[in-house]
Amino acid sequence: MFRPKFPTMPQPTGHIIRPTVIEPTVVTPGTPTPPPAPMPAVPVPAVARPTVQLTPGSVLALVGGGTAVVLVVGAVLVSMLLAVAITAASVAVCALVARSLITTDTKRR
Repeated sequence: MFRPKFPTMPQPTGHIIRPTVIEPTVVTPGTPTPPPAPMPAVPVPAVARPTVQLTPGSVLALVGGGTAVVLVVGAVLVSMLLAVAITAASVAVCALVARSLITTDTKRR
């Protein structure tokens, strides 16, 4: 009754595939890479990159999106703070009730 009973491992079913032998391969060195070209004495001008064009519509969209993010994050943080405050108040009330019950029992005796 107190000895553990271990389950038996099921036997494999279907075709049994024998493991294949993997032969080691020989690593052959590749062709050497040519040395890098020396830097020119005159600096090459950088390729002109396109600048970001902000239109009034895109600025308005960015401001609206940023405002929405700030409002959502603020609401989440305020709700978390409110939940912590409510929990702390309820724990404090429970502690006062428990202390009151303990002290009234000792005064009656």
